[in-house]
Amino acid sequence: MNIINIKYLMVVFVIISSNTFVSADSEITINWPIASIPKGANSAAFAVPRNDWMECFARNCKRVKKGQIDLLFQGDSITAGWNYSSSGMPVWKERYCSFNAATFGIGGDRTENVLWRIQNGELDGLSPKLIVLMIGTNNHWNTPAQVADGIKEIVHEMRKRCPNTHILLLGIFPRGEKVSDPLRARIKSINKLISTLGINNKAVSYLDIGKAFMSEDGTLTKEIMPDFLHLSTKGYRIWADQIQGIIEKHLSLKK
Repeated sequence: MNIINIKYLMVVFVIISSNTFVSADSEITINWPIASIPKGANSAAFAVPRNDWMECFARNCKRVKKGQIDLLFQGDSITAGWNYSSSGMPVWKERYCSFNAATFGIGGDRTENVLWRIQNGELDGLSPKLIVLMIGTNNHWNTPAQVADGIKEIVHEMRKRCPNTHILLLGIFPRGEKVSDPLRARIKSINKLISTLGINNKAVSYLDIGKAFMSEDGTLTKEIMPDFLHLSTKGYRIWADQIQGIIEKHLSLKK
């Protein structure tokens, strides 16, 4: 394992060797272990980094060093879109800019990548009032049971590192235009498995808001999901409306 202390005045992203990372515009210590997934292990629940997102990871760690976050969104590109896309940013400014909020979503992330990020600094020293987690749509080659186990591992790590934080676990959002799309059934299976995490658990709530994005016949429209996966501004507004009550409850506020 290499532990490196890095400080640069300009944003730089360089992979020097298989386990050395040079980044960013602030001093960041990154523990980057070289790990091979053991034979027979569930890859969705085995924490691994991605070379191509180390700069995004360093940016998240930089935000952690600034101090407390009250409302944290964690996930993949759909979550990243809150603050890093023209679709999500207007809604973020309307709903969350006045809060002490952050989004740590990174495009393309799978369960194992989020798990690695959490284990390597993204929650260090933080105690958010609420974490909103939605992850798993990119785990294409894992079975529903494996993806569910990966999500359970993430929730476990969050609870271990932030014992006073409430976790809002969202069901994976629907994707594919038609109800008949094979991905719909797969997502439904995963969501059924992870829904049990919110049963008799004061620290975790489970919420499936997928139907809010659908038409009455279950189809997805380009007005809400232009590519039948990522959200439009209208889609982000639907998401915000669906979780507003839980945010108000755990942040003890009214908007």
